[in-house]
Amino acid sequence: MGICEDRVVIVTGAGRGLGRAYALELARQGAAVVVNDLGVGNHGEDTGERPGEQVVAEIEAMGGRAVANFDDVADWDGGGRIVQTALDTFGGLHAVVNNAGIVRDRMFVSATVDEWDAVMRVHLRGHFCTSRHAVDYWRAEAKAGRQVDARIINTTSGAGLQGSIGQSAYSAAKAGIAGLTLVQAAELGRYGITANAIAPQARTRMTEGAFGEAMSRKEDGLDVFAPENTAPLLAWLCSQEAEVTGQVFELLGSKLWLSLGWNDGPSRQNDGRWPAEKIGSAVAELMAERPAAKPVYGTS
Repeated sequence: MGICEDRVVIVTGAGRGLGRAYALELARQGAAVVVNDLGVGNHGEDTGERPGEQVVAEIEAMGGRAVANFDDVADWDGGGRIVQTALDTFGGLHAVVNNAGIVRDRMFVSATVDEWDAVMRVHLRGHFCTSRHAVDYWRAEAKAGRQVDARIINTTSGAGLQGSIGQSAYSAAKAGIAGLTLVQAAELGRYGITANAIAPQARTRMTEGAFGEAMSRKEDGLDVFAPENTAPLLAWLCSQEAEVTGQVFELLGSKLWLSLGWNDGPSRQNDGRWPAEKIGSAVAELMAERPAAKPVYGTS
């Protein structure tokens, strides 16, 4: 028996890459999976493909349960239909995995407002719509006196936690998702809902374009950036065992760690309001005392 036996899980963007690896691992662990995927390209363009159907076929071939869904995660009504697919097909819902995303990589000086809006729509609005409908369902269950043991798993990124050259829109969206996760965890615990995020370091169509050959690294026979490495962590976060909330997890190959996030650093106290002429020397002292930050991706 797997750790997600009899759980019902929605995975968005589940046709390829990480989403596919998540859906397959969840099925191996006993979950019934709603495989949501629009079949679009890296930039959100229509390809006419339906990879979600192939993932469903793979799950059914292993004896699992799955259903394909082709709604747009960033469409309000579409998010509702994704949740309703789970309820109509499997009779319940226990977890939402917000994985769908696109990229519009561009140096900030060349970025356009349309590219910015497209990235924000899929990542931030996409994380909102499906989860918001799921929370409506779980909250109603809790108010009706039924026990809720629900999970939201969001997808942030090292780009959002520390920044990435050439990815200002993507970095800003992923930073917003990390902040959203903290708020969801604080607000939704009363209904029996946990919220956590993963910052995957994995080889996908999006990361291969940005990092290329570096994503093929192997260590001691382990394919360090294989999407399958992250899938067991995701499955655990969807399970009843995972009572942790408000955390951001990172995983690279065989290394798993928690992100600490923003926290108070060193400080200086002045006698009354700080005069402008004293701030420079105080900041220099603070910078000398603070721990070194992780570098922005793409910087030396």
